[in-house]
Amino acid sequence: MKGLLALLARFGLAGLVNTGIGLSVIAALDLGLHVDPHIANAVGYATGLATGYVLNRRFVFRSGDPFGWTGLKYLVVVGVAFAVNQGVLALVGPAFGPQPMGRLAAQIAAMASYTLLTFVLCRLWVFKPSPLAGEGGAQP
Repeated sequence: MKGLLALLARFGLAGLVNTGIGLSVIAALDLGLHVDPHIANAVGYATGLATGYVLNRRFVFRSGDPFGWTGLKYLVVVGVAFAVNQGVLALVGPAFGPQPMGRLAAQIAAMASYTLLTFVLCRLWVFKPSPLAGEGGAQP
């Protein structure tokens, strides 16, 4: 349990870095430059993709698995999570309304769905620890 809590703490810290970068880009494009919300969202996530992979592989999950294989799986996870993110944005966006705060709330809801799904799929598939690694995810 302690290892899982440490894993979640590292994921949260790495996520703060990516979220700060991604949300800044999204807000600048969507609210500042009035770019379509879906495009602003896509550019924000693309900005943090490489950083997210490196942080998750080395800092969060401490994986020693081959770079190419985990990179490919990570791209699949990000693609699936992004599709869910866009679905959430499309569903909740109209409910929150067209005003800036409503649009920002929709972006945050979409980001939360992305984050939760990314953690679960990275933990269970991309950087799945070996049975000897324990809960922390580090490889022996």
